[in-house]
Amino acid sequence: MNAQFGSGVVTVTPVAGNLPANPTPTRLKVMQDAQVDFKGDLKSLFGNKMYAVLIAKGKVQVTGKIKIASFSAADINQIYFATAQTSGGNLPVMDEIHAIGATITPTVGAGLTVVEDLGVINNDTGDQMVKVASAPAVGQYTFTPAVTGGSPTAASYGFNASETASHVALNYTATTTGGSSLALTQQQIGYTVITKLMLFNSTKSSFVALELNNVAFGSWSLPTKQDDFWVADVDFTACADASGTLGTLYAN
Repeated sequence: MNAQFGSGVVTVTPVAGNLPANPTPTRLKVMQDAQVDFKGDLKSLFGNKMYAVLIAKGKVQVTGKIKIASFSAADINQIYFATAQTSGGNLPVMDEIHAIGATITPTVGAGLTVVEDLGVINNDTGDQMVKVASAPAVGQYTFTPAVTGGSPTAASYGFNASETASHVALNYTATTTGGSSLALTQQQIGYTVITKLMLFNSTKSSFVALELNNVAFGSWSLPTKQDDFWVADVDFTACADASGTLGTLYAN
């Protein structure tokens, strides 16, 4: 008896099409569940009687969906975007609290630079403050970006000397050397990473493995929830490779 328990494991390897730099076998991490569907188009032949006299299977579509709860930019790039990947990026900093002053310098780590203003909130009232080019009134602010090799060397926020807010919450992005970034650039229609996908599981010495030779991922969601983990939905479609082989199914 071959009965399986658990979500199994999925590995994906870019093999053809528009490949990322350094194509690498990638495991989809913290997988919640996966499903592969073989859907055949059944045709029935009828004569002058009620029931069909012959049934034949026409086109068969092979599709699948996976739910995963952990992924990196590198994972997504290997199987979906296949675009330029660089180290580091711009990290959003949310609700950094400061006592009000005529000028406030964001608190960033050594070697980091504020890149973009994402807004200022009056922390007493929760109201969004208005960004202006210069001479801010009460309820307004200015933003001066950092200048590399010039003045100012650090970004700063400016406020009216009579500002009634006791504290403000700064929101901005700052450079970071951790993680990686993908350039989501425009591509020609048809730009597709073709991968080999392996779904396998083992329970009490019983083993099942399905390998699909040519798989293209159609969607990759980035869902959020108020009181739960983010679980991404990924779907794919498979087709036969150049030799006419869809893949291999193995079960002991």
